[in-house]
Amino acid sequence: MKKSNLLLLLLLLPIWVITYLNLQPIADWLTYGVLNLNPDSHFAQSLNFFVFEVPKVMLLLVLIIFIIGIVRSYFSAEKTRKALEGKSLFTGNVMAALLGIVTPFCSCSAIPLFLGFVEAGIPIGVTFSFLIAAPIINEVALVLLIGLVGWKVAVIYVITGLIVAILAGFIIEKLKLQHYVADWVYQVKSGQQQIEEKAPTAEQRIQAGWNSVKEIVGKIWIYVIIGIAIGAGAHGYVPDNFLSEALGSQNWYSVPLAIVVGIPLYSNAAGIIPIVSVLLEKGVSLGTALAFMMSVIGLSLPEIIILKKVLKWQLIAVFVGVVALGIVLVGFTFNYLIFT
Repeated sequence: MKKSNLLLLLLLLPIWVITYLNLQPIADWLTYGVLNLNPDSHFAQSLNFFVFEVPKVMLLLVLIIFIIGIVRSYFSAEKTRKALEGKSLFTGNVMAALLGIVTPFCSCSAIPLFLGFVEAGIPIGVTFSFLIAAPIINEVALVLLIGLVGWKVAVIYVITGLIVAILAGFIIEKLKLQHYVADWVYQVKSGQQQIEEKAPTAEQRIQAGWNSVKEIVGKIWIYVIIGIAIGAGAHGYVPDNFLSEALGSQNWYSVPLAIVVGIPLYSNAAGIIPIVSVLLEKGVSLGTALAFMMSVIGLSLPEIIILKKVLKWQLIAVFVGVVALGIVLVGFTFNYLIFT
């Protein structure tokens, strides 16, 4: 690693820490000092929430995505595919779900990944475990959850997301639905020579971290701002008991309703998690909030549309049904645990 890059990292880290630790006083100073707003007004509370949360989330995103970018330099589509070859069903499901967390793939990568997995003879259930885990549990979701709702909820989300991905893939494989994959998929032959991959240098890995920050933050910053703006409005103007009464754990319909509302929505973690944090703040039960978040991120319409190119509608219906059932069980489980 070049000394200049190392010195830059050592300089930026304390600046990051000092800024992060003083965000609330800065937000209070701007809202109530510079603008002289009444702390009891709805607008002041919404603005204070927005001014505090936007830089906090951005700082967390930059730091964690940089670290994950370095971790991702150890993975590639080919390495991921090789890691899953020849594994037993359950072991493959577990590994696929875990790899889905750290590998740089999203719904836009669904078709090439699906083709590569099929060509390698990887069971379709293992493939689905990967395709479910990759969008649901990613570095953006993890950062936003830690920053907005705390590490405990983030850990719960990661664990439940893994369970849904593993069990959904296992069930899909056991149903033996391979004949509902589009016919042309099995006719595709690789025909590509396997190229020996050269391990990146330390300098290249650091650069990969910076590139990840520029690419990911550059794409999602607007969703972060929109999501936090919506959350700020709800924070200041929505009565505390309104959402808790409608979507509290005591209402049996809260989880199915959250999923029905969530599936048609199109958003990513950057846009939906700030809203979820306010739902939790306003009294929406944890299980219902998790179900809503999983349905929006894990069953997004764009991914379903993309998968239609390689899957017949019967398999897509099973995929949506199995994942939705898993999300329902997650929601009811956490609502029951908290309510009791």
